[in-house]
Amino acid sequence: MLTSIRGTYEDGQITLDEQPPVTRKARVIVTILDEVAKPVIQFGRMKDNFWMTDTFNDPIDDLNDYM
Repeated sequence: MLTSIRGTYEDGQITLDEQPPVTRKARVIVTILDEVAKPVIQFGRMKDNFWMTDTFNDPIDDLNDYM
């Protein structure tokens, strides 16, 4: 069985993001991807990048036969 689980290495400890699907001893391979950077939250980033028509929430007449 081959399973991938995300985790974080910090100060000599590996913390897994979820419980591995094994009940006993298992061999593992650790692959270091890159350093974890703090996510940058940019509020309003998508402003003015999309639009919706005024009729977006109107019923769809094409589905009347199925209702």
